[in-house]
Amino acid sequence: MSEVQPLSGNWLGERTHLRKSLRRVDVTFYLLCTLVGLDTIGSVAANGPQGLVWMVILAVVFFVPYGFLTTELGTAFPVEGGPYVWTKLAFGRLAAGVNQVLYWLSNPLWMGGTLAIIAVTTFETFFLPLGMVGKHIAGLAFIWTGVLAVAASLRIGKWVPIAGAFARIVLLGFFMVSVVVYAVKNGVQPLSGGDFVPTWTGFVALVPVLIFNYVGFELPSTATEEMTDPQRTVPFAILRAGMAAFLLYGGPILGILLVVPASRIQGLGGFIDAAKQVLTVYGGSVAADGTVTLTGAGAVLGSVCAAGLIIGVLTSGVSWAIGAHRAQAVACADGAGPAYLGRLSPRHGTPVRVNVLSGLLASVVLVTALNLSGGDSEKYFTAGLALVISTTFISYLLTFPSMLVLRRRMPDVERPFRAPFAVLTTILTTGLVAFTVVVLIWPPELPSAFEGERTQYTLSQVVPLLIVLGIGFLFYALGSPTRARDVTSASA
Repeated sequence: MSEVQPLSGNWLGERTHLRKSLRRVDVTFYLLCTLVGLDTIGSVAANGPQGLVWMVILAVVFFVPYGFLTTELGTAFPVEGGPYVWTKLAFGRLAAGVNQVLYWLSNPLWMGGTLAIIAVTTFETFFLPLGMVGKHIAGLAFIWTGVLAVAASLRIGKWVPIAGAFARIVLLGFFMVSVVVYAVKNGVQPLSGGDFVPTWTGFVALVPVLIFNYVGFELPSTATEEMTDPQRTVPFAILRAGMAAFLLYGGPILGILLVVPASRIQGLGGFIDAAKQVLTVYGGSVAADGTVTLTGAGAVLGSVCAAGLIIGVLTSGVSWAIGAHRAQAVACADGAGPAYLGRLSPRHGTPVRVNVLSGLLASVVLVTALNLSGGDSEKYFTAGLALVISTTFISYLLTFPSMLVLRRRMPDVERPFRAPFAVLTTILTTGLVAFTVVVLIWPPELPSAFEGERTQYTLSQVVPLLIVLGIGFLFYALGSPTRARDVTSASA
């Protein structure tokens, strides 16, 4: 890689603040925290047993090819910034800069949207009602706890996603053990063979959330220069975290289907409701109408699991923010955004300015959405999750084809790993994310929370996307002084 220097501008000075902090085991647990999304388990289970079938199919046609693609790019171009660097080399700085803003802004949308609302809903389910004012306070506390975690040096901050990975293993492992105990004591929901038959309707509903749960392999590459031996670490971590994530994700979905009647599984409350129900084996009861009451040890364990779930969704946001914020700072320092946001903390080596701006944006998203939805958590969750997925996936429409473009443009760059079936890999990954974007913006069937409200739902997706794209072009314009200095220096 010594013959290729893809970054210029202010970045050459800023990179001196970076420190080697990530080992193989750190990156593996970081990826595990990233991939196992507790916020989407209920959404998959809400579509019934066929969700498990589609999960396996998409693992073959998307998850594995996507792992190949990101492994090749991450090992061939081990430069801080990851996806921004790949798309810049393939398509130029303007395209990469706008693309990076899409990738970055999906994080505050996610933190202020689906993750905050899951944390608040979990708190209300297991502890006490908050009311509208309480939801605002709790949501903002959740967001700014994440901001503080990302602002810490990577040597310290990496322990947040590592703790998140362990929390997932313990929480989901305990949930599965409890499902077995519950099944022995109370029986399970009947599942017929026909329920597992994949359908077109199920495909359209499940592709967005399943693929969203499968993405994140590129995140460690945003911190490549803070990693020990990235060309060996990236493949090692992707293989092991990918296999573990598949198992940790599938087990709880099956558990929910075995415990909760299909008619009562919701995208927002699916995992929460199932966890509460299985915990009755330790103390509590389920009324005829499905109302669950926890008592004694069941109530204590319910509180512990609730805290674990809140920690789990918080660490999801933190792990994505660690990567997305770094890539955005690299882009700004490189001249694809305002130079002010391209500064790293000399003390911590972290993009504190991007981080604080993300926290402010996430806070605005939370407050705005809560007031627009009138506190309707399910409606807020549905629109927020769709927007986060489509924003992230639009950025992938350039990132994924970068592999083929760079093979043609830079054939002499050493590639420690070459993705097999490169053309097919690119077609499958890019095609599936493109399909997802289309069905999220204009779904054939509206989500139940927006029944009869096609215009309102479409506006909830299109308007924010247009704003994000506008911010991308604005950022590029604000980066012109940095680019001008590059031109002057090159001609001197």
